Amino acid sequence: MALDMDMHDDVAAAERAEASDQGNLEKLERVGAGTAITAEIFGLVGKSQFFTGFSREDISVMAGYMEVYRAQPGEIIIREGDEGDFMLLIVSGEIDILKKNHRGEQQHMTTAGPGMTPGEMSMIDGEPRFATCMASQPTTFAVLTRDNIMAKIILDHPGLGSKILVKMVTMLSLRLRQTSARLLRYMAEPR
Repeated sequence: MALDMDMHDDVAAAERAEASDQGNLEKLERVGAGTAITAEIFGLVGKSQFFTGFSREDISVMAGYMEVYRAQPGEIIIREGDEGDFMLLIVSGEIDILKKNHRGEQQHMTTAGPGMTPGEMSMIDGEPRFATCMASQPTTFAVLTRDNIMAKIILDHPGLGSKILVKMVTMLSLRLRQTSARLLRYMAEPR
């Protein structure tokens, strides 16, 4: 009976992994620790809204909490509806951000390139992913997880941890304002 329960637990864990972003990451090429690409990450400072206000030391410390992956064109990094607990920092390449319409068909929303940080909403709130991120060309990206920010960085480097959280909240607020402005323009259009 215990063997049956263990097997059931293993199957349930496999199903959860399959329906989570971790399952997607496991299928991609792991390049290594973020510390190996600290210089490349620092090179994104002028291109990334996320890194505005971070020092070279801040970025070096943060890189120590990241893992780096590579995706080939067509590979899914984040799948809409999956549970997610990380955000991406695109180092090179591009990803398409796709959203299912009311008929369940994928629609292209936008393309994200170096310096952009998709995935932060689910990382913060733990809700299912809003959209799918798929590599449109060979893409290298760093992953920063909720556990690494919320637990490890905040405990190990409280100043940096709070700086990251404030930056993320500011970016989400800006996105919400932009979306609200688009909605108002849409509502003002004659029908």
